[in-house]
Amino acid sequence: MFIHQRADVSTHQIGQGTRIWQFAVVLKGATIGQECNICAHTFIEQDVIIGDRVTVKSGVFLWEGTRIGHDVFIGPNATFTNDPFPRSRQYPSKFVGVIVEDGASIGANATLLPGVRIGKGAMVGAGSVVTKDVPDFAVVAGNPAKVLRMLEHTLPSSG
Repeated sequence: MFIHQRADVSTHQIGQGTRIWQFAVVLKGATIGQECNICAHTFIEQDVIIGDRVTVKSGVFLWEGTRIGHDVFIGPNATFTNDPFPRSRQYPSKFVGVIVEDGASIGANATLLPGVRIGKGAMVGAGSVVTKDVPDFAVVAGNPAKVLRMLEHTLPSSG
């Protein structure tokens, strides 16, 4: 495992071979799997679970309740949300995180609304606004994101 000296990492739940770069902040209670790459200028809140072999590019903030599967790619500045009715200094009794299933890819600057599920092997196009669940192996794009096509039902081997 590698943690850059300028990263602020408070969790001990980090898998072998994971790299966390400068100016990343990881709060106590977050779980990060093996062989992940957490790029510079990222934020991972408590109660976030990240699987193995995940890439989180710069400018990504993962909020409480977010669940990321294995072999997921999250592009730069993708925006995750977890509060369906945000108000200043008013908090829900429970945050509703985004779920990203194994093998999915999230394009740069995509926005994912609270509680959406990105299916296994799905691809979210850059700049898309995801307002509802994305089926397994779907390619979505636009605002709001719509299914453009379906991918073959195969994921790369993780061995």
